[in-house]
Amino acid sequence: TACREGGTLVVLAKVVGGDALFGLLRATKKIDAALGTHYHGRVTDFYNYCWKQDLSFALAQTDVKGDRALRPSEQEDPDLYLRIVEERPEGIVVRGAKVHTSNTTHTNEMIVLPTRAMGEDDKAYAVSFAIPLATKGLKLIMSGYGSYTQRNPFDHPVSSAVKMTETLTIFDDVFVPNERIFLKGEWQFAGALALSFVEYHRLTAISYKLPFLDLLVGAGRLIAEYNGIEKAAHVREKLFWLASYAETTRALTHMACMKAVPADLGMMIPNPTVVNIAKHHFAAHFHQAFSHVQDLAGGILVTGPAVEDVQSEETGPLIEKYLKGKKGTSGKERLQVLNLIQDISVSDFGGYQAVLALHAEGSMEAEKLQLYREYDWRKALAFARKLARVEKER
Repeated sequence: TACREGGTLVVLAKVVGGDALFGLLRATKKIDAALGTHYHGRVTDFYNYCWKQDLSFALAQTDVKGDRALRPSEQEDPDLYLRIVEERPEGIVVRGAKVHTSNTTHTNEMIVLPTRAMGEDDKAYAVSFAIPLATKGLKLIMSGYGSYTQRNPFDHPVSSAVKMTETLTIFDDVFVPNERIFLKGEWQFAGALALSFVEYHRLTAISYKLPFLDLLVGAGRLIAEYNGIEKAAHVREKLFWLASYAETTRALTHMACMKAVPADLGMMIPNPTVVNIAKHHFAAHFHQAFSHVQDLAGGILVTGPAVEDVQSEETGPLIEKYLKGKKGTSGKERLQVLNLIQDISVSDFGGYQAVLALHAEGSMEAEKLQLYREYDWRKALAFARKLARVEKER
């Protein structure tokens, strides 16, 4: 609802922290039970503090990684994964960098999680904590996306009003006090902690994308009507595909909630199988959705006039005359619809969305891997063996 009311604005600063904290509450309970640590109480105290203060969050998880074929401890530069470089009686000092940190510049707190499973040699890289954004040594380098300022509502009806900020987040010998440390060297649990966050965040990810899919469906239908082609068979086929794509993604998202499974601490998690199918379905077909909407719009999508020409006394009437579509439509309104499609699918905002669909909240390969892990293969195999009259397991 917030994304829809905000014109596709993603209110990530209020939801990503919840995903991380829910994962931390569950994971640290297991770590404490196994190793006798005291992380769960720290997470609980931090959770209550943030809740009472109504704070917003950034989540730093993805390391810069360097050579992807090497583990953290094998990198030529040891700082390419965030690591503990010093331990003090009152806390730790960390060094390294994280990427894709969303909403960083306008949040109160940053939660840091490991990005992957670790080996024993990666002990220094198994670290999780939370720090205020004003912490000394924390350096934020903004992405260049959306950096130019001349963005008016006529040419850019969506991106002139909303923007997601992203940073390269550098920890330049940042001190973290003990009470804010949630994992310190327990390498055996780094992967489980990372996964505990993902179990919640995949649902958040797919939920906030639904209004954007509705926008693609509506924009596709609207420009088809302005162009007078909405009754053509091949156009109806594309509109059917867009509606089916949006509603299948929505149905899977709802089913992931309806079929939620019990977890520890009396908590529930979105159905792991269904939520990964939902996220993969969205990502696998997103670029085709862009293609269909752009095809319905036509080449004028990227060759049309700018707002200055529309407002000009000399050229405005000509644009109105020559760019109108079917009877009863105006050239200016048709151009406004074209600008909407251009803004959400062709501009830097559109390019951002296209890459986001592939990589944000887990790649398609990550979703495939998780689905393969979570699917009940034994049940399916047992049924197949029964009907094949092959009872012996192989």
